[in-house]
Amino acid sequence: MKLVSRRRARERAVQAVYSWQISKNLISDIRYEFIEDANMLGVDTNYFCDLLFGVVNNIIKLDDLITSYSYRKINELGQIEKAILRISMYELTYREDISYKIIINEGIELAKIFGAEHSYKFINGVLDKTTSAYRKKIKI
Repeated sequence: MKLVSRRRARERAVQAVYSWQISKNLISDIRYEFIEDANMLGVDTNYFCDLLFGVVNNIIKLDDLITSYSYRKINELGQIEKAILRISMYELTYREDISYKIIINEGIELAKIFGAEHSYKFINGVLDKTTSAYRKKIKI
């Protein structure tokens, strides 16, 4: 149950981060809209909130990491790919309790669900490079 509810939390977090990126609304308003939505049944809402606020509160560091390991500027990425990478980078850098293998797999699956046809390959490459360089450096 925990795995399914976390996957759903990631899916909803991608949608919420995407909404925030596009609308520039207050993150607290976006959180409220999503929490009140009936589609949150079966979602780990605490984890959803952790991802959402974690991304927003650490956006500069996350975007710097994405740029470093993707060799593309953050503004050159599609909004969905950007949202997926921001969430995955947050998990890689701040959620040491989650295996990098799970994070990479979830990022790929999110890209297959929400991204362009081959965006999962790009997401996989960026997350793999980040894991190889960043997580090994800090010995996670």
